[in-house]
Amino acid sequence: MQTSNPALRTQTFSNIRASSPSDAMTMQGTANKTVMLLVLAFLPALYVWKLFYSAGQNPAAVQTWMWAGLIGGLIFSLVTIFKPIWAPLSAPLYAAMEGLFLGAISAQFQTAYPGIVPQAISLTLATLLVMLAAYQSGWIQATENFKLGVVAATGGIMVVYLMSMVLGFFGITLPFIQGNGLFSLLFSGFVCIIAALNLILDFDLIQQGAKRGAPKYMEWYGAFALMVTLVWLYLEMLRLLAKLNDRK
Repeated sequence: MQTSNPALRTQTFSNIRASSPSDAMTMQGTANKTVMLLVLAFLPALYVWKLFYSAGQNPAAVQTWMWAGLIGGLIFSLVTIFKPIWAPLSAPLYAAMEGLFLGAISAQFQTAYPGIVPQAISLTLATLLVMLAAYQSGWIQATENFKLGVVAATGGIMVVYLMSMVLGFFGITLPFIQGNGLFSLLFSGFVCIIAALNLILDFDLIQQGAKRGAPKYMEWYGAFALMVTLVWLYLEMLRLLAKLNDRK
């Protein structure tokens, strides 16, 4: 079964092995590198955040950084996916690019909805810890049916978002995505849940890589894959909290 995270596929770890046990991927090593990527994302995000406020909360002051981060993140994510052996370099660069993008987006959300960014960060990290605990305890198991359901739901969400983008070019909006009605809130909540469940698939495939003796550089790849899901989850948390604030 293939995970809906394009960075983590069944074949990712299938044909590679470490040359020695000391060069093998471990769960702890992947966790350490995930923390490193989070720090690498935080620093440029903080820089763009400060730039936004020093410019009088002018979105134009960070537009270049936002687009550079968005495009750069996409490029380095594709490089990492297609060349996992480059992950020790491309994954940190991806994290830095995402930091630029998220810093600009977060600053604008924070201006419109004071306090929303700390809430979104807290919810994202709490969700990560809860999902990790649920996976390690066996409370949530990555069975084939579970994987099938999460992959199908994620695919459906991506199709809806793609349709929304295409229709947007013609001035047509989908209220249950852009609006703040009850159905829109339920949709955003559902998307957050599916994003969180994708973490279980990520944990499972990373564990498979460690069990199969994947080489050490795949720790960076596994950390990158978790970052992809965490970025998605964080953005969805921002959207959900913004809709809740609009209803007040």
